[in-house]
Amino acid sequence: MLLVSESQYHPPLAFFSQLLGAQELWLETQEHYRKQTYRNRCLILTAQGIKPLTVPVVDGNRSEKVLTSAIEIDYRQNWIHQHWRTLQTAYGGTPYFEYYADYLHDIYADKPQLLFELNLAFLRFYLRCLRLPIPIHFTAEYHPSYPPTELPTPAGDAWQDRRDWLSPKARENAEPDRTSVRPYSQTFGKDFAPGLSILDLLFMQGPAAGSFLA
Repeated sequence: MLLVSESQYHPPLAFFSQLLGAQELWLETQEHYRKQTYRNRCLILTAQGIKPLTVPVVDGNRSEKVLTSAIEIDYRQNWIHQHWRTLQTAYGGTPYFEYYADYLHDIYADKPQLLFELNLAFLRFYLRCLRLPIPIHFTAEYHPSYPPTELPTPAGDAWQDRRDWLSPKARENAEPDRTSVRPYSQTFGKDFAPGLSILDLLFMQGPAAGSFLA
């Protein structure tokens, strides 16, 4: 399976569950940016419940006229400090926060200019953590749907279009969750909270995180 997806910030667990059956991952670079999506936000679990973390982008009002791969991060806002403090507060006491903290902090410290570059750096890190050796490719032109006739499909493989398959709005509105993951112990709440960022699973399960994807 050749999976096509948008770039996401600390992607939700369902994104990685889909990758279990994929031979290649194609990231969409030629679409116009869309606001209020996982492209620049993630959902984590705090003592107050599920909280979104959002990366601010430059000229947000005109962002939907810009290619996703060209969207710049707005570092005039002190968002890195805010995100990191929130992660420390929510997950500082988890079994594996310290195990991953330095790697994540280094990616933030690089301050990539583009949102796409930041998301890609985190994605490559997560694939290593989950032991998913999937090659990443980038789309060269936009196709409304897949499979496009212009792109070759290796024998036996099929295109799976997963662009905007997941939405934080759907999660916040309590629509049916698409996370395919075994429940695991979480830091807060009595009931298991599905649909969270991969960070939640990694900080709780560490190197065993990949075994919870299904």
